[in-house]
Amino acid sequence: MRPVLRFLLNLCHRPVVRFGLRRDRRGRFRDPRFVSFMAQGNRKALDTDLHDAVLRGRKLVRTLFKFALAGGCAWVVLESAKALSVF
Repeated sequence: MRPVLRFLLNLCHRPVVRFGLRRDRRGRFRDPRFVSFMAQGNRKALDTDLHDAVLRGRKLVRTLFKFALAGGCAWVVLESAKALSVF
């Protein structure tokens, strides 16, 4: 029974960093040589906050979906009230 419990615990394990209990010390880029290579190049600056932009976009879509759902529910209620008033 003990190996099964250990397997289940290992299967459900999530690192502490994922839960936000500890900061990730590695930073955005792991290799500092890569950062210096990118800084020396004459290329357009990279958007390193792409992940944050994606999260903001998802939040916006989620908010729009909630408004659309609330508007749809309100429309159904109004049309139902109009139909019941006819009878």
